[in-house]
Amino acid sequence: MTSGSTPPLATTDERRSLGYLGMLVFLGSWAMMFAALFFVYAGLRARAAVWPEAGSLERPLLVPGISTVILIVSSLTLQLGVKRLRAGNASDFGRWLLATIAVGLIFLGLQVTVWQDLWSIGLLPSSGAYGSVFYLLTVFHFLHVVVGLGLLVWRVPAALRGQAGAPARVPITLIAMFWHFVTIVWVAIYVSVYVL
Repeated sequence: MTSGSTPPLATTDERRSLGYLGMLVFLGSWAMMFAALFFVYAGLRARAAVWPEAGSLERPLLVPGISTVILIVSSLTLQLGVKRLRAGNASDFGRWLLATIAVGLIFLGLQVTVWQDLWSIGLLPSSGAYGSVFYLLTVFHFLHVVVGLGLLVWRVPAALRGQAGAPARVPITLIAMFWHFVTIVWVAIYVSVYVL
């Protein structure tokens, strides 16, 4: 690989690990579950005469849009960290890992702000089909981000100790796969729930 080329999501050794296969199966099953939720959302929306049901409900775009950009940035910072880890530079990896965690926490804070704003104008889980599906999708995704952040925090001590050997790369590659999945799902949620 040349110095200017983009690294693969996983090296050959990382793909050979049993954990890599397990993560692919895990992400595939979660992708099907999220797809089912999106189909439910699409079915409810297709049957509704007015969407969202409240009719006058102004769906926020700015803060969720900023959240989307922030989560994409967190995927980029994590991937830059993985690239540094593969190059044997654990100290740079640690900095990128901490940046990813910080940006992920900002995402969670913004999501809570959106929920508070919508709750204050009357969008509750009991508000009808839109409220139910909106909170189901966003809370479920929120929980996945919390799990992803927990996994990233779990790798911080090793990163700060400078452990950048091959054994450290496999777990962080698997966590990065999960984090990128969470980012992709959020983009789909933002487009389907907020924009369309």
